[in-house]
Amino acid sequence: MMKKENLMDGYEEMDGYEKIDLYNPEKINTLAPLYRNILSTIGEDPDREGLMDTPVRVAKAIQFLTHGYDLNPDEILRSAMFEEDYKQMVIVKDIEIYSMCEHHMIPFFGKAHVAYIPNKHIVGLSKIPRVVDAFARRLQVQERLTTQIKQCIQDALHPLGVAVVIEAVHLCMAMRGIQKQNSVTTTSDFTGAFLIDKTRAEFMHLIGSKLH
Repeated sequence: MMKKENLMDGYEEMDGYEKIDLYNPEKINTLAPLYRNILSTIGEDPDREGLMDTPVRVAKAIQFLTHGYDLNPDEILRSAMFEEDYKQMVIVKDIEIYSMCEHHMIPFFGKAHVAYIPNKHIVGLSKIPRVVDAFARRLQVQERLTTQIKQCIQDALHPLGVAVVIEAVHLCMAMRGIQKQNSVTTTSDFTGAFLIDKTRAEFMHLIGSKLH
């Protein structure tokens, strides 16, 4: 279970602002010494002023960056399902994603576009970004992330079709390796009605268009 901690890391309550973090103290106690050892191994002095609290900070940060392991995406969707006789496309686009590549544990980030065509049931719109986040906040590859989002919605809602497109920049390509800063990776996955060219083309047109 994650535990609340108030006023951490030197923050004080002022002007009505209160910093609240969630973390598992047992994991902090396990992870912090490991990060301290990493600092020593790369040639740093973990006892110097700027690094003294870094192992604990990083231990808390990695818990936040991977908190998707503590979430159940299927339960998120089923918590807000409603019967509704609507059978047109529902799209939630430009959902910000932040994830970490499982190969180097370096971030990748971008946007997800998700659509489904209801079949007797709709879902609260906020639940779709929550499902995206639940899968993204894990060690991932973009291809699997795309498929997991699609399959979760398909299994929970049994819609007439699901479409997922993700566009992301991978810092493992930009900061290291081939060092290409301007490349964007696009992945997609479709079920049901979105396997039909006309329906898929409508979806692609809508996620690429602006309403303002």
